[in-house]
Amino acid sequence: MVTEPREHSRQLLLRRGRRLELTTLGWNVLGVVVLAFAALRARSVALAGFGLDSVIEIGASMVVLWELADVAQNRRHKAMKMIGSAFVVLAVYVAVQSTAVLIIGFRPHHSPVGMVWTGLTALVMFMLAAGKAKTGAGLGNPVLKAEGRVTLIDGILATAVVVGLALNALAGWWWADPIAGYVIVYYAIREARGSLKQCR
Repeated sequence: MVTEPREHSRQLLLRRGRRLELTTLGWNVLGVVVLAFAALRARSVALAGFGLDSVIEIGASMVVLWELADVAQNRRHKAMKMIGSAFVVLAVYVAVQSTAVLIIGFRPHHSPVGMVWTGLTALVMFMLAAGKAKTGAGLGNPVLKAEGRVTLIDGILATAVVVGLALNALAGWWWADPIAGYVIVYYAIREARGSLKQCR
């Protein structure tokens, strides 16, 4: 009698967790398209880096969806290793690009589309991260909670990119764009270490 309500509550939490991940997945798939367009138009390192980060977040959401479906542990470990490796590639790419832009003194164009999208993304990611933290705690699921932290970092990165784009557009601080890229590098390395550590 007691276990039935508990099981029902667990199923509700699982459904909520899947909905949160599917929302994250859908938002980031759309984001990759918008960010690719905005990055190419503005020639922005920060937007390109954030677009690549969105691709990685798509992979992270898929990992959690697999885990919530009770997929075998060894597949999750392989997926986490792939995500960790992808973060390493992201960090190297953005570090090289940001450094080259600073040395050359290349000035990216303004990107109203990029600013609006990354601003909206920051708000959406903060809300999704809060939902994942609460749902993960209710389920006692460390994977969902960990991915919620990745989503929170996504929100922080989006905020850093918006600030860089705004400083470039409003104050003419062209170097703010590659500096925002270095913020992405820092978090990419941190996430790579965290993801690869889970594979041991």
